[in-house]
Amino acid sequence: MENIKSSFTVDVEDGVSIAMRDVFSKKTEQTDRVVTYTTQVLELLEKHDVIGTFFVLGEVGERFPDLVKEIANSGHEIGVHGYHHLQFFRMTPAKAYQELSSAKKLLEDLTGEEIMGHRAPAFSITPETKWGLDVIAKAGFSYDSSIMPVQGNRYGWPGFSKEITTISTKEGDLTEVPMSVGSLFGKELPVCGGGYLRLFPYWFTNKMMHQIVQTRPVVVYMHPYELDTEPYPEYYFNELKKVSLPTQMKMRSMWVNRKTIYHKLDGLLKQYSFVPMKTLVDDFKTKSEAKEIVI
Repeated sequence: MENIKSSFTVDVEDGVSIAMRDVFSKKTEQTDRVVTYTTQVLELLEKHDVIGTFFVLGEVGERFPDLVKEIANSGHEIGVHGYHHLQFFRMTPAKAYQELSSAKKLLEDLTGEEIMGHRAPAFSITPETKWGLDVIAKAGFSYDSSIMPVQGNRYGWPGFSKEITTISTKEGDLTEVPMSVGSLFGKELPVCGGGYLRLFPYWFTNKMMHQIVQTRPVVVYMHPYELDTEPYPEYYFNELKKVSLPTQMKMRSMWVNRKTIYHKLDGLLKQYSFVPMKTLVDDFKTKSEAKEIVI
């Protein structure tokens, strides 16, 4: 549809085990739902002849190595999403380096290819955790895609460039591919993935993507669990009954409009041109007008 190509990205994580740990403080094994719904994403991308970028958790690769190999063998780019889905504000620099470097090594051993890209869980690179960019560069990544350039409740770096940018860190240069935000009535807002894709009607997401792609690539992101419309395991609901009513309502709200996600993705993949994120980064690096910021 547009001359400017965009990137379709998937944060490969198991929604059940993450919710059990972060919401209910219960450690559980990875479920094979992450395999089921990542496979569904792979089939959808194949349908539209799109090559995507999959940011994979180390613990997913550890539990389901064949899934990682299937993603790579299908021609898609693999990046790192951390090892245990720990947000940067929950880690020290030393712990973060361990998380990233161990996940990178595991995924490289599984695929036999060098991994260039990283995305932080929950977009947790913010002004308060900007030290994480040094860690990402130190761990050997050439690009990052973790910054949401808006003022948000749980994440965000207001004022950060909406364009692909070179960041000068203590460990060397790092290319940042920020998450896409649209502009509505003078206000910047996330529009291109996750809960936003689920809650906004298709026409609105399409309108915002059309607006963004006039000047810069769009970064679409999703999680495999967003395609999961089946009831979670009984042990999940047993824990859900024990938490406060607001928490119960928040967790149940994550199922709103899930059945619309597949068709929305199908439409976007049909309308827009997508390339792996490393291709966007390579194209950016060839531009003489590339900007650099120092953190």
